[in-house]
Amino acid sequence: MTLSGTSSPHILSGFELRLMEFRKNALMMGSLTQRSIARAWKGVMERDEGACNTVIADDEEIDILEVQIDQEGIALLLKFQPLASDLRHVIATMKFSANLERISDQAVGIARRARKLNLKARITEAAELEPMFLHADSMVRDAIKAYADQDAELARTLKGRDRELDTLNREFANKLTELMQKNPVQIEEYLELIFIARFLERIGDQATSISEDTVFAVDAEDIRHLPAGSGSPAA
Repeated sequence: MTLSGTSSPHILSGFELRLMEFRKNALMMGSLTQRSIARAWKGVMERDEGACNTVIADDEEIDILEVQIDQEGIALLLKFQPLASDLRHVIATMKFSANLERISDQAVGIARRARKLNLKARITEAAELEPMFLHADSMVRDAIKAYADQDAELARTLKGRDRELDTLNREFANKLTELMQKNPVQIEEYLELIFIARFLERIGDQATSISEDTVFAVDAEDIRHLPAGSGSPAA
């Protein structure tokens, strides 16, 4: 079945070929973004300066890809003037790349905070970020998978998982705020960890946005303002 639903599976139109290439470029951007998250994790957990520097350097390539994909999307809209599901898929891909660029920005933020942390002695509370890293990373992976596979059912799971990530972030921030009062000499380190947790929470927000756009592209349903777990796939 093709995206437009009008051509034979073996005979693709010019628009369908262009759309496939367009989506392929967006998924390449997704792979680079996932790599940046992994390297940011390494920068924090393994205190790897090189990994931090690579995340920051790679951000420029991701920025360039976002601009390229945006231009390709506009060209598709102008040349083919797609309607219905085809239009939704083009717009979803443009928004997909914009959200990936924002996720990359959060990874850069984590890397910069990690470099500051790495100038100081290791503190045990840094290890408590690992559950948030794993949660945010799994959300990004599944958001990209849902987009790639046009899997609205998987996409719908992200909103609830984002609530869980919000809770982890809030509990972590509350704990470190209490520790600041007990151990004021490490306030600076605790603040860096709180910032990193906040970046992870924002990554979850962007992954959720990708999932919402995927549901709209596949099912023509806007779930952005629905509570987690509500709604059902369109018939």
